[in-house]
Amino acid sequence: MNRWSMKALLPFVLLALVAGGANAQSDKQKKTYRWVDKNGQVHYGDSVPAEYAEQDRDVLNKQGLPVGREEGTITPEEAAAKAAEDKAARDEQKRKLRDRVLLQTYQSTKELEALRDNRLDLVDAQLTIQEQSLSNLRAQRKQIERQASRFAPMNQDTGAPPMPDEVVADLERSANDIQTQEANLEKRRQERESIRLNFEADILRYQELRSIKPR
Repeated sequence: MNRWSMKALLPFVLLALVAGGANAQSDKQKKTYRWVDKNGQVHYGDSVPAEYAEQDRDVLNKQGLPVGREEGTITPEEAAAKAAEDKAARDEQKRKLRDRVLLQTYQSTKELEALRDNRLDLVDAQLTIQEQSLSNLRAQRKQIERQASRFAPMNQDTGAPPMPDEVVADLERSANDIQTQEANLEKRRQERESIRLNFEADILRYQELRSIKPR
């Protein structure tokens, strides 16, 4: 074969090589699946039909041996059920841990009640301080309002001077301080109630574990 014939055949040779490489790559990426439907029937294929998309499947090699496994898609209902199942398992684990702590930490119901009372007394002391602080802030607010009442717009007299910037700032600051303290006070009250309820539940559970009749 002469030089010109080789040049003429060269494009066809390159095309064949490219096609062969593409086919080899395609064969390499091609998978064979095996899955079982809801009726227990085994299926095989190089793709999974949409009606079986939820089924888990094995990935097979050319010899038909499993080399991997893929999970099927999960429906919203299945996802919700799985989440509920996981939460129940976590809750059960926490309950068992809490039971163990109760039994290992306390020797009697009285110990739990004493700890509860101490915790509540501490929160009550903090509540007293915060309530007094809120009362002081409200008293300061009244003083600032009396001062501001000499100026417009709080004073409706036509000759009333405009309110100075520092008085406006004092009004805004006192309002913010009161709002913050009220929020903190409410948060502390909720904390107290949470402590009370948690101890109440722990005492009842401890009595159940020790087979103690509630008083």
